[in-house]
Amino acid sequence: MSHDALCRQLARRVVALMCDPHKPHCAVKNVRLIYASETLPRTPMMYQPGIVILFQGRKTGYLGSTVFHYDASKYLMLTVPLPVECETEATPDAPLAGMCLSVDTASLQDLLLDIGDDEQFQPAVQTSGIHSAFLSEEMLCAAERLLDVMSHPRDARVLGPQLVREILYYVLTGPIGGALLSLVNRQTQFSLIARALRRIETHFAGSLSVETLAAEVNMSVSAFHHNFKAVTQTSPLQYLKRYRLHQARLMMLQDNVKASTAALRVGYESPSQFSREFKRLFGTTPGEEVNRARQTVRALPFDAAS
Repeated sequence: MSHDALCRQLARRVVALMCDPHKPHCAVKNVRLIYASETLPRTPMMYQPGIVILFQGRKTGYLGSTVFHYDASKYLMLTVPLPVECETEATPDAPLAGMCLSVDTASLQDLLLDIGDDEQFQPAVQTSGIHSAFLSEEMLCAAERLLDVMSHPRDARVLGPQLVREILYYVLTGPIGGALLSLVNRQTQFSLIARALRRIETHFAGSLSVETLAAEVNMSVSAFHHNFKAVTQTSPLQYLKRYRLHQARLMMLQDNVKASTAALRVGYESPSQFSREFKRLFGTTPGEEVNRARQTVRALPFDAAS
């Protein structure tokens, strides 16, 4: 079977698993299925770390000056949370369909132990937090078997994690494997920036300055700026601002809090400044964005890529 034919078949399987109310799919740890049946225009999103494999449809992302695409020919991998703007190409007749795999650090370390001191395993060092590479036949075949086990609870529980490990192995030994390796290597500039990003993630509502973040990872401010932008394609302050705005948006959507309350919870002292910066990022006021997002969620109920 050709690559394109297999992808179309797997897309049909994802649609069947996601859309059949009488036979819901069985969960596999660290795996989410992706499905969307309508085009979504360029929209700010907070992408979480993971490996995204599409069997049908296409996404285009914008991160700083970088434009990236992923579809049935290329998979996407993020090693840190990143604020991006993303377009989704999908129709009811040709929906977006795929899967997203979260990377478990402990599983990755076990995999590296099994690989051992193999001279042929020499991944190139990667500094960016986002990468894409061509989807191999081995990854597709493993994804097909992963979809197979999601129809049966015991198979999903017992065999699913091994198939996730197999896909992780193909990514690790592929052209962007060095990016995965950087997740467990604590002696790199990437690992230090990842630590700063975790600090932002857990303390975004507090008083965080570039000087504080740089000092916590033992970097000068200029070195921190340089390395931070190499990983995230944006500056520390811009990243923090977007992270806070995305968190505020989630609070308004999920907790039904008012914009003024969300602004305070994410660290804004001035609600008017929050509204201005929110509109600058999302193109709408907080209230308009909440209404738009809820309509989008109803139209794209299973898009789990972000």
